[in-house]
Amino acid sequence: MNKKILIVDDDPRNIFALKLTLKSRGYQIESCTMAQEAITILKKDNQFSAVLMDMMMPEMDGYEATRIIRSTPLISNIPVIAVTAQAMPEDRQKCLDAGANNYISKPIDVDQLIHAIEKLP
Repeated sequence: MNKKILIVDDDPRNIFALKLTLKSRGYQIESCTMAQEAITILKKDNQFSAVLMDMMMPEMDGYEATRIIRSTPLISNIPVIAVTAQAMPEDRQKCLDAGANNYISKPIDVDQLIHAIEKLP
């Protein structure tokens, strides 16, 4: 099973580390640094298994991007895993309320992330 994942993060170092980790486990990875760009990518190719969405980004944040994904019929079923440095219980709920399927806090625990990806529908 070849899972394709879109990483959305405004910090290229985070993308680099995640890409390396996930590619080594056999995932196909695409990435971008802007939420609006992520939505464009998903609309062009809706065959992604998951989106790893950084919630704190300039211009459009991950909350808004996730809400847009959820309200766009073509891509509304693509799972979104919120990735954020905000680690309070209410932050987790805020991510889920925005439409995220799951939530991972930074610094990312790789095993936790892989588990979250593997249990997606």
